Amino acid sequence: MNRPAPRLSRREALGVLAATPWLAGTAVRASPPDGALFDGKSLGQWKPVSFGGEGAVAIVGGAIRLERGNDLTGIVWTGRVPGPNFRVEVEAKRVDGSDFFCAVTVPVAGSHCTFVAGGWGGTVVGFSSLDGLDASENETSDTFPFVDGRWYRVAVDVTPTHVRGLVDGAVVAEATLAGREVDVRIEMTACRPLGIASWRTTSDIRAITLLERA
Repeated sequence: MNRPAPRLSRREALGVLAATPWLAGTAVRASPPDGALFDGKSLGQWKPVSFGGEGAVAIVGGAIRLERGNDLTGIVWTGRVPGPNFRVEVEAKRVDGSDFFCAVTVPVAGSHCTFVAGGWGGTVVGFSSLDGLDASENETSDTFPFVDGRWYRVAVDVTPTHVRGLVDGAVVAEATLAGREVDVRIEMTACRPLGIASWRTTSDIRAITLLERA
């Protein structure tokens, strides 16, 4: 007797989508030549963001340390802006705190949005904001069991019409943007066009890379 196929969970289904070549056929171009946006020694073309109440930003152990702020601490890229097809990837860990330790703001679809890793109590992932709804409210919202003190690879894939957020190579959030209102939450405005931030959390950021696709 034929058995019905098992149903996939949302995360399993997104994992299958990760294998889908939705970026196939595009040539990959690294910028700068080795793709690295951080050398482990200095901020380079990154600068601390003045949110008001931000924590200190320093190089600690080859990583960019974002000290706990009240509320946000972050950095913004002052070099050439990538787009329209690219991936930005970082390695990040939560050192102390219980909220997002890596929120990556990117340019997309003529605007910007933010992939949040570890928000709303430490586990929520998703994109802010879509149609005025943040990552805890829209369809990209999910949870991930982040562990303090552990490094994670956090990546955002961008095309003119799609965004995907990945953790350790697995897709955890994805959205089609055509016909939608796309923007950042107002407090993240200073992270545009490309930035990384934490919320009331100390985090370390390293191995920041950019791959552009022609």
